[in-house]
Amino acid sequence: MEKEQNINTEINNEDSPKDTVAIEKDQTNVSIDQNNENQKEELSPEDKIKELEDKLARTFAEMENQRRRFEKEKNDAFDYGAFVFAKEALNLIDNLERSKLILESDEDLKNTEALKKTLDHFDIINKDLISIFTKNNITPIDCLNKKLDPNLHQAMMEIEDDSKEPGTIINEVQKGFMIRDRLLRPSLVGVSKKTDQNNQIDEENKENQDK
Repeated sequence: MEKEQNINTEINNEDSPKDTVAIEKDQTNVSIDQNNENQKEELSPEDKIKELEDKLARTFAEMENQRRRFEKEKNDAFDYGAFVFAKEALNLIDNLERSKLILESDEDLKNTEALKKTLDHFDIINKDLISIFTKNNITPIDCLNKKLDPNLHQAMMEIEDDSKEPGTIINEVQKGFMIRDRLLRPSLVGVSKKTDQNNQIDEENKENQDK
């Protein structure tokens, strides 16, 4: 019996390898935490001031970025807040143009004084509308006799015209407008192209040059 008790006591007193590793890890973690605390405590007043200055500089930089972002959003809202309204208001000009075309194509009204006076009134209204838009930084796009610019114009048709360079705007279907430096709507236009005969000549000349 005494021998068995001694054996059990020896077994209980022995530390298993796992328990030993766990104890060593705990001791290591405790020593690391103590070192970190000691480092924090060892910061000099000058280091603490530098740390505070760095945090303060970062805070001021973030505040300045937010201020600039809010300023830009405010300016955009002021400059372009009426974008949708302005685009809808252009329908007034479009309707005036359509009305003029309908009246001008009316056989009963052609060459009459009533038609002339009516068209004159339409022109006055159209000029007044353009003037109001211009005062509010909404300006028409000047496109006739200019090269097609996909950023400003939308080609609706090609028209044979050998007197113009291909891709030159020779017909304005619908007037385009800008609001400040932003496109409100593109100009719908017709552009020039060479006649079929000249296209054939150009192709033949190109084939001869390749030979």
